[in-house]
Amino acid sequence: MKKPVSKADIRDELLQETEQFLKKGGSVNKIPQGLSGKDPADPPAFLNRRLFIEPKAPRTLVPEVVAAIEARRKEKYRPKPQPKSRSPRPRRKIIYDDFGEPLRRVWTED
Repeated sequence: MKKPVSKADIRDELLQETEQFLKKGGSVNKIPQGLSGKDPADPPAFLNRRLFIEPKAPRTLVPEVVAAIEARRKEKYRPKPQPKSRSPRPRRKIIYDDFGEPLRRVWTED
């Protein structure tokens, strides 16, 4: 079983690659905080993208496949029969007097 790569492993690997890059003569430019790599004069990226440039592809319906799919869909959403209700179970009810004090307990079928 392979050992999953941890964040510490990724950090170590990036540090080694950076050191190798610097040893080979590469340099790192310091960019001030808050400076963006995007030119503010450029239009927004979503306006540069062209969507739906391909022509609409023709589709061929296969009636047997559509019928099978519709039959499965109807079977899935067919209302299930409701289970027959049981006869009401007896419940214990407390009878109170005029002053709210319990008098007795009785069994009722409501």
